[in-house]
Order: sequence, then structure tokens, then C-alpha cells
Amino acid sequence: MSSRPYFETVKSFADVPITVDGVETLLFLEASEGLVQLFDLLGSGVFGFVQNDIKGNIGGVRTRYQADSFGCSTLENLVRSEVSLDGDRHGTGCLIRLTRGLTFLCRALQHMQNDPSVELHVCFKRSYDEVLRQHHTFFVRSLAAVAVRAAPYRRDFYSRISQGAPMERLDAELAKWLCGLDVIVKRLKGFIEGEGYGRV
Repeated sequence: MSSRPYFETVKSFADVPITVDGVETLLFLEASEGLVQLFDLLGSGVFGFVQNDIKGNIGGVRTRYQADSFGCSTLENLVRSEVSLDGDRHGTGCLIRLTRGLTFLCRALQHMQNDPSVELHVCFKRSYDEVLRQHHTFFVRSLAAVAVRAAPYRRDFYSRISQGAPMERLDAELAKWLCGLDVIVKRLKGFIEGEGYGRV
């Protein structure tokens, strides 16, 4: 077992450059892929539907980026570049849904870190209600309720993401990672909604 916490083994959102043009697309996608792997540490397919949605949306943003890497070097420019594509805004739609999924996980982990006495399923339930519930049908909400109840115990999840590292190191790395993610999702939400490209 590694002695490095999970958040030191994947690209951190804290290391994704943000310039005057926006959030760098390629490193954002790399950090997002690291986040998808975090779902595997939850075990037993918890939030498999969210994980699959995030993977699909990463793929959609990546496809748009690969079609015009220069014009889509930042997420903001990717969205702007699709305005001129005669209604084809697949990359923008994927980015909106990806931002929702990232916000969901960010909020859940923030709840977990800010309230050490609360079990993980409570953190995920709070986050689901704040971020995703309004976008889902009754059927999907029912699936989410089951998934939330299947979340591992807090101590087990912490053990999985610490990967043998001291808890203080994990908390410091998680705080840095979450701070970077929080800055990016808030920025993207403000840009997407403020410029009228959609609703996160």
C-alpha cells in the first residue's frame, strides 16, 4: 500500500492553471479523470450513475477540445467557440453537466471535512439535495437515495483515501484539492450562467 494520500497521486485541481482567458482545458480534464477514480474508492458502485455521467461528459469536452485544441485551450474559450457552430453545442452541454457532477463531489467532501462527526452518507445526501436533485426525475432521485445509503462508513473511506499516510497529511492535501476544485466550479458556474450559456 502506498504511503501517499489519494489526492497526492492524481492531478490536483489546485494545479490547474487559470489565466485571463480562463481555466486550462487539458489539465482540467486530467484532474477530472482523477476525480472519477475517487468514486472507485467509495466501493460497491456507489453513485455509479454519477461516475458514468462524469466520464461521458469528460469525453464530450475532450472531443470538442481535440477538434480545435487552440480555440478550446480554456474551458471558457471552448464554450465561446461553439456559439458559431450552428447549434452544435455538445461540448458546452457536457461541460455544464460535468460542472454539476464536480460540484456535487466537491460539496460532499467539503461537508465531510467541515463536519467530522457526520457519516459519509449524510454528506452525500446534503450535497445531492443542494446540487443534483433539481436536475433529476423522480426515478433518478430514487436511485440516488439508494446510492447514498450505500456510501461506506466515514472511517473506511478515510482509510481508503489516506492509503496509509498520516491523517494530518490527508486533511491538508484534501483541503488544498477541494479549494482548487471549489474555485474552478464556482468560476465555471458564474461564467456559464452569467454569459447565458446554460444553467449549472
